[in-house]
Amino acid sequence: METSDALDLPHGMFSQTDPAAIARSLKTSAEHSKRRKSSPFRSAMSMLNFFINRAGKQLSAPQRKHLEAAKDELRALFGRPRRRKVRRRRHA
Repeated sequence: METSDALDLPHGMFSQTDPAAIARSLKTSAEHSKRRKSSPFRSAMSMLNFFINRAGKQLSAPQRKHLEAAKDELRALFGRPRRRKVRRRRHA
């Protein structure tokens, strides 16, 4: 009996350092899932955001950077526009 509508993801997928590989894996899982309730893009992006938010401060800065970059890779794989880079100013 199925108890979750979450995607079936390969073990250790979020610990990869290649944003493109993370995005490809999420896309494949979302497209092959028979339990998702929304579009493959939305399901994949939701799972990625869920992992980032759930990890919180336990996520290292380099790994957070890889996962944030995976969001843009995921957008590109689904033919969506990439997010604009926001320049942050340092306050002196």
